[in-house]
Amino acid sequence: MSLRTLWLSSIALAAAAAAAMPALAQNPAAPLTIVVPYPAGGPLDISARIVAEGTTQLGPITVENKPGAGGNTGADQVAKAGKTSNQVLMGAVATHAVNPWLYKNFPYNPIKDFKPLVLVARTPNVLVVNAEQASKLGIKTTPDLVQYLKKNPNQFKYGSGGNGSIGHIAAEMFESLTNTKMDHTPFQGSKPALAALESGQVLLVFDNLASALPQIQSGKFLALGVTTLSRNEALPDVHSINDSVQGFNVSTWFGLFAPASLPDADARRYATAFAAAMHSPAGKEKFKKMGITPEELTLDTFAQFVRSENSKYEFLIRAAKIKID
Repeated sequence: MSLRTLWLSSIALAAAAAAAMPALAQNPAAPLTIVVPYPAGGPLDISARIVAEGTTQLGPITVENKPGAGGNTGADQVAKAGKTSNQVLMGAVATHAVNPWLYKNFPYNPIKDFKPLVLVARTPNVLVVNAEQASKLGIKTTPDLVQYLKKNPNQFKYGSGGNGSIGHIAAEMFESLTNTKMDHTPFQGSKPALAALESGQVLLVFDNLASALPQIQSGKFLALGVTTLSRNEALPDVHSINDSVQGFNVSTWFGLFAPASLPDADARRYATAFAAAMHSPAGKEKFKKMGITPEELTLDTFAQFVRSENSKYEFLIRAAKIKID
C-alpha cells in the first residue's frame, strides 16, 4: 500500500470516528433553566419569569439568578454548559455587545459560543434624577442639568447598575458629549442604584425604562430624557436626550440565547415556544406593565442583530475611550 493510500485511509477513518462521536450538546429532555446573569427583581429577571411561566411546550422551566462581573459570570456558565445540563441565557446588550470590549480577560466569545434564539425586548434607558432634589437645584430639563454640571464640575456622583453596565456606558458618553464630569458609583444591579438615587446618594442614574418607570409614575423621579433618538410611548412627553445633546443614542436590549452546541432543531423548537409565550395575550399584558413591547426577531435575524450591535459598541467604546473603573 502506497504512502498516499495510507494517508487517505487515515483521513477517512478519522472522519468516520468523528462522525460517530456524540455531539457535545445539551440534553433537551432535561428540565430547562433560564439563567439570568443579574440579581433578582430587575427587568431581565422579571422578563425571564414571564417567559418561563408562559411557555407550556417545553415542560417546567426554572429561573436561576447568577450575577457577577457585569453579567459575565452567568453568561459564561451557559456558554460552557455541559451536555448533562439544559440551560439558556437571558443575555443582553452588556453580555453580548458591550462587555467584550471592556474586559481584558473576557471569558467567552459572545458570537461563537452562543446560538441566539429570540430577542425579547428593546427598550431605551432613561435619564432620571430625584424629583425633590432636582426641584431644589432648579433642574427641569436636560439642558438645565448640563448647565448645572458645568457650573459645578466634579461635585456630584452618578449611579449605575455596575461597572460596564449600559447605564455606565450611557453616563460616560453623556459626560464626553457635554464636556462635564461626575464621579461614578457602581452598584450591584439596577435596584440598589435607583435606591441610592431615591435617597440622594447620587445625583442621577441612566437606567432601563422598565426599572425606573414605577418611580417616574409615582413622582419620586423626574425623567429628563430617553436615550434613544425617538420618544417612547410609555413617556410621550419626555424628550430624547439627542434633542439637546447631539450624537447621544443608547438603547438596552435583551433576549434568550442557547449554547452554540444546541442542535438547530431544538433551537427552532425553543425559539417558537418562547416567542409564543411572549406574544400571548397574557404575556403581552405583563410586558406592557413594564413599559415593554415584545420583539419579533428570532434565530438568524436575531443573530444578525447581535453581530451588528457587537460591532457598534466596539466602535463606540474605543472611540470614547471608555474603560472599566
